[in-house]
Amino acid sequence: MAVAEELRPGAALTRRVVSSPGARLAGRRLLAAIPVLWGVTFLTFVVMNQLPGDAAQELLGANATPAEVHQLEVQLHLNEPFWVRYGTWFGGLFHGDLGTSLASGQNVTAILGQRLPVTAELLIYAFAASIVFAVGLAVLAARKPNGLADRFSMVVSMIGLSVAPYVLALVLVYVFAVRLHWFPAIGYTSLTQDPAANLRSLTLPAAAIAFPLFAVYTRLLRADIVEQMQREDYIVTARAKGVPPWRVLVRHALPNSLFGLITLVALNLGALVGAVAIIEPIFSLPGVGSILISSINNHDVPVVEGIVVVFAVVVVLANLLADVLYATLDPRIRYERSAS
Repeated sequence: MAVAEELRPGAALTRRVVSSPGARLAGRRLLAAIPVLWGVTFLTFVVMNQLPGDAAQELLGANATPAEVHQLEVQLHLNEPFWVRYGTWFGGLFHGDLGTSLASGQNVTAILGQRLPVTAELLIYAFAASIVFAVGLAVLAARKPNGLADRFSMVVSMIGLSVAPYVLALVLVYVFAVRLHWFPAIGYTSLTQDPAANLRSLTLPAAAIAFPLFAVYTRLLRADIVEQMQREDYIVTARAKGVPPWRVLVRHALPNSLFGLITLVALNLGALVGAVAIIEPIFSLPGVGSILISSINNHDVPVVEGIVVVFAVVVVLANLLADVLYATLDPRIRYERSAS
């Protein structure tokens, strides 16, 4: 009886959490993500099979004989129908098996386990830098529209929006690696080996990815803050109460201007697959970007599918996190969505 009494508070807490509007919202989002993830894997498989060329031919080279090509196709099950190959791969996905690389024969999960930490470090570094600098510059620019800080943010944002990431990467290498010798041009040092060297090896590639994001985030957030400061009644009320201008800007206008930024950050995660595929080979980083390019060239479907699945899951979770942040910034959203 005493044990039952002890379990009741925990059980009641569990029931409250499960039945809360936030938990129901998260559950609906996760259920809706299932067909999305399936569609992404299926379309990727279709596209990879429609690419010109043959995987066996690419792996053996142009001098391989038709008999050798056919033998490798049989060995890798490439001669089987499309639906059989996709069904085999998709069935293994339910058991945590992402398949085996056609090029190296390694397990795809092992390959991603070696390379994903590098890409994760790079993206976290780039995202953190872009958001921190964008929020800081946007607040300074919105403080005095058309002032010096605002004009500076406009110039910097236009540069970031106009320069392609790969061009920016080459410029950064020339200036900060070749001329100034501040950062290494290529190579990667692991975090466990030397944290300072790890940070230096990721700074230039992170800057190449972060600068265009920073430009977009700055303009979006600056415009939203200015609109909040000029049109919203709660800003007028805060000013009438004598709240200092900086406190009005940071404490009242900024939190209500973050909704658009949160949405854009969550949506940008999917687009970063292309960014890392371009930037990582330039800096010789051993992440998923470099192996993605080589796998596409070799028609290595299991590796490409594995990378796509991982990024698709990250995008789904990022959008779920965005919904949670919406509810944190404005609790009314949680109840409105749960009611709908």
